[in-house]
Amino acid sequence: MAYKYFPHTEADLKDMLRAAGVDSLEALYDDVPDQLKMHRDYNLPSAMSEIEVRRFFEELGKRNQPLTCFAGAGAYDHYTPAVISCITSRSEFLTSYTPYQAEISQGTLQYIFEYQTMMADMTGMEISNASMYDSATATAEAIMMAVAAAKKRRKVLVSATVNPAVLRVVRTYAHFHKIELVMIAEKDGITDLDELRTLLGAGDVAGVVLPQPNYYGIVEDFTGVADACHAAKALMIMNCPASTLAVLRTPGEWGADIAVGDGQSLGIPLSFGGPYIGYMCTSKALIRKMPGRIVGGTTDADGRRAFVLTMQAREQHIRREKATSNICSNQSLMCLFVTIYMALMGEKGLREVNELSSDGAHYLHDELLKTGKFTEFSSKPFLNEFTLRTSLNIDALEKHLAQNDILGGVKAESHDDCIIFAVTEKRSKAEIDKLVSLIKEG
Repeated sequence: MAYKYFPHTEADLKDMLRAAGVDSLEALYDDVPDQLKMHRDYNLPSAMSEIEVRRFFEELGKRNQPLTCFAGAGAYDHYTPAVISCITSRSEFLTSYTPYQAEISQGTLQYIFEYQTMMADMTGMEISNASMYDSATATAEAIMMAVAAAKKRRKVLVSATVNPAVLRVVRTYAHFHKIELVMIAEKDGITDLDELRTLLGAGDVAGVVLPQPNYYGIVEDFTGVADACHAAKALMIMNCPASTLAVLRTPGEWGADIAVGDGQSLGIPLSFGGPYIGYMCTSKALIRKMPGRIVGGTTDADGRRAFVLTMQAREQHIRREKATSNICSNQSLMCLFVTIYMALMGEKGLREVNELSSDGAHYLHDELLKTGKFTEFSSKPFLNEFTLRTSLNIDALEKHLAQNDILGGVKAESHDDCIIFAVTEKRSKAEIDKLVSLIKEG
């Protein structure tokens, strides 16, 4: 084949042209009037040889400034094992699209099924789907799901400690679906549970959205919250970065009804913001309210194990106004990516990633406090991300660190004197010490 990722050979093209009754690709356009055809060259640069193209992009790439990343707030610089890109670059995976023809899509259907199985296990929930864009849209779909399940109730409570980037998308979805969002105040960096119970007591609540860990990196204690939600006939929705599920108490253990979040922390590179993949897991009781697609296991006519799409409720299958979701873009490649990552790492590897990240974060936290330029934002526990108050000009600090090849934290949106740092297993002690040294001298 002339092109690795083009599925049709020259012989295939000739066979298709013969079946169409023409002898060339150009003949397919014979019905187009000549005056509508372009009779000049395209306004494109001159062709380059392969080596010239490589040189061009190498020079372009040199304009990038590689930074050592200590930023988080929803996207994390975890290591990507080399084998993942090797497997996902295989032509049968890279060119695969939505697997509607089960008879020719068993490989794709199987890894989606494996993804669902692993994510359900990670979240402690019963079922998972496989077609969310990212954490924000998955959370927005979850509030719509809660309202659909509640029928007449259209109020959803959202903790003020949810990532603001997620909240902005949720607000947009809620506005156009006529869903009332009510914010639960934060208190000392965590969800004010007393206010949550008061709002639930007022009634008419369809769902409650809570983060774990929250925007500030704090691991919140939601003991008894699920019981309070269910007593008010509201669904409990938890938003969690996927990697942390390997070591923290799962949404299922907290008693949540829906678990959502971003799978980016399962080895997907930052890549200037995407593509990422959102996950959504829930209980069997809510399966018919779940958006997107689900792959199920079955047997074929000969009794062999097989996989098929099932429980589809998207707009290309049913009337738009009856659809539970309009997300139908292919997330299959990213689904394959995190499936390979989880299979490679296993329970032990995922735990080790979190332990290394946590150790590094706590070391950086303590070293920054020793500089005298930072103070505690909260005494609550954290995993690999934390927030500190500082007397420094945060904008100037971030610029100073960037000039020294470090992406040094994220300015907290709701607190002008606070900065959020994240550490992953990729950060060495030497890199952490360099960050601290630059802050001391700056």
